[in-house]
Amino acid sequence: MRRPRREDLERHQIPIAFSGLVAGILTGLGYPDLASLWEALVYPTLGLLLYATFLQIPFASLRRAFADRRYLVATLTANFVVVPWVVWSLLHLAPPEPDVRLGMALVLLTPCVDYVIVFTRLGGGNYQAVLASTPALVIVQMLALPIGLWLLLGEAAAQIVEPRPFLEAFAFLIAVPLLCALLAQWSACRSTVGSHLTRFAAWLPVPAMSLTLFFVVGSQISRFGTGFVHLGHVALLYATFHVVMLFLGSAVARSFRLDVERARAITFSAMTRNSLVVLPLALALPVEYSLAALTVVTQTLVELVGLLVAVRIVPRLLPQQAGARGSTAGE
Repeated sequence: MRRPRREDLERHQIPIAFSGLVAGILTGLGYPDLASLWEALVYPTLGLLLYATFLQIPFASLRRAFADRRYLVATLTANFVVVPWVVWSLLHLAPPEPDVRLGMALVLLTPCVDYVIVFTRLGGGNYQAVLASTPALVIVQMLALPIGLWLLLGEAAAQIVEPRPFLEAFAFLIAVPLLCALLAQWSACRSTVGSHLTRFAAWLPVPAMSLTLFFVVGSQISRFGTGFVHLGHVALLYATFHVVMLFLGSAVARSFRLDVERARAITFSAMTRNSLVVLPLALALPVEYSLAALTVVTQTLVELVGLLVAVRIVPRLLPQQAGARGSTAGE
C-alpha cells in the first residue's frame, strides 16, 4: 500500500475544507451555546494555518522576489486599480441592506495574503513572488480600505471601520506566524529536531484550513436568522467577481509582460480575497452591521469552489509554451 503524500492531501483540500465547513454549520446550529468558544479559537487556528503556509516557502531564495518591481506594480494595479471598479459595478447589483453591502465591500477590496500562496503553487504560479508581495499588499490595503469604503458606500461606512482591529490582525496573523516560520527554518538547518518539526508542519495547512472554517462558521451560523435570504444573491455576485477577475487579472499580467509563473500568480492574487483575515473587522462592527460577518464567510465558501476550478483553468489560460517572455525580477 502506497504511503500517503502531502501532495495527495493538497489535491483533496477543497473537500477537506468543505467537511470542516459542513461540520461548522451542523455544530453551530445544533449547539449555539458553543459559539463563543469557537469564536475564541478562530485567531489561534488561523495563525497556525498561516504559520504552516509560510513555513513551506524557501525564504533563503526570496531576495530576488523582493526586488521584483515589475511584479509588485502589476499586483498593486490588479488589486487596487482594477478590483475597485469591479466591486463598484457589483455593488450596484447587491441587496440594499447596508450590512450586506458593507460586508461585500470589506472582503472584495482586500486581497488575500494567506492561502493564495497555496493555490498559486497548485496552479503552477510563482508563489515566492506572492509571498514577497505580502507586506506591500497588507500595508496598502490597510491604508486604502477606508478610502475605498468611503468612495463606494459613503463616509459613514468608512468611519465605522477602525484601524486597530486591522493592525492587530496584521501583527498576530501575519507578522508573528511569519517570524515563527523564519525561526523554524533557521532551526531546521541546524538541528535534527528542527528538521523533523518542519517536515511535520508541512502537513498542517490543509487540516488547519478545515479547522479554521469549522470555527468561523460554527461561531457565526446561529446568529443571523433571516439574513440567509440574501446569501444566494450575494454568492452569485461573488462568483461573478471570481470569473471577471480571472480574465482581468491575466490581462493585467500580460500588459506588464510577465513570465508565465508570475502571470499566474497575479491572476490568483486578483481573484483571491482576504476573507479569513478580514473577518475580525466584520466581527468588530456595530450590532446593526451584524450581517457583514456572514457576508464575509459566504465569500470564503464561493471562493473555495472557484479556486478548485481556477487551479485547472489558469494553467490553460496562461500555458507555459504560450507565455510572455517577460523581463527578469528587478526590472
